[in-house]
Amino acid sequence: MTGTNDPLPTGEEKVGAVRSMFDTIAPRYDLVNRIMTFGLDTRWRKRAVKSLGLKDGSRVLDIACGTGDFCRDARKAGLDPIGFDLSYGMLAAAKTDVPLVQSDGLRLPVLDGGADGITCGFALRNVVDIEALFHEFHRVLRPGGTIAVLEVAEPERKLIRWGHRIYFRKVVPFIGGLLSDRKAYAYLPKSTAYLPPRTELVKLVQATGFPDATSKLVGLGAAQIITGTRS
Repeated sequence: MTGTNDPLPTGEEKVGAVRSMFDTIAPRYDLVNRIMTFGLDTRWRKRAVKSLGLKDGSRVLDIACGTGDFCRDARKAGLDPIGFDLSYGMLAAAKTDVPLVQSDGLRLPVLDGGADGITCGFALRNVVDIEALFHEFHRVLRPGGTIAVLEVAEPERKLIRWGHRIYFRKVVPFIGGLLSDRKAYAYLPKSTAYLPPRTELVKLVQATGFPDATSKLVGLGAAQIITGTRS
């Protein structure tokens, strides 16, 4: 992965860099996540799963499933999840008994309309093309299927935003460097540059076939949950 002052990768270079980075940090990924978010990420995922509004037994695809956090929450909620991730290292470190598939989220090995719901956690900035990702979500979901995407955000209140920037840009890379890989966690705050502003991101999701898409801030604005229904 790139160093602190290196330009962000794009295209196939980004695919390779992201896969390599997550292979490297997989063994301590959960530990660092819990510490960085003070454990709040577990609450956000449960809220996202609930927002899908699906009945028991519904087939849910968790894209960029990592070590299986969303898959476990979906199973506990009575849903039928399958996890997909680009990184074999993350899948090997997964703590879940649901089916797991190594796959790029932009090219899912799933039939058209084969799923009732989709979850995705903190992964939009790691794909090559965010718009193409949501088009793929639209393809694999049945009409009326729902999405719940958890992603970073920036607090709206000025004072909280100031504190968040210091924490996210300085403290998070320091903690990540101590417990895992320094370059990977230096990339994390930089990678938010791949994300469009929140209002633009919602418009993008609406334009890809989820006309009712909305974004709700959680964690004092440090994260957002994007929900929507396939047209």
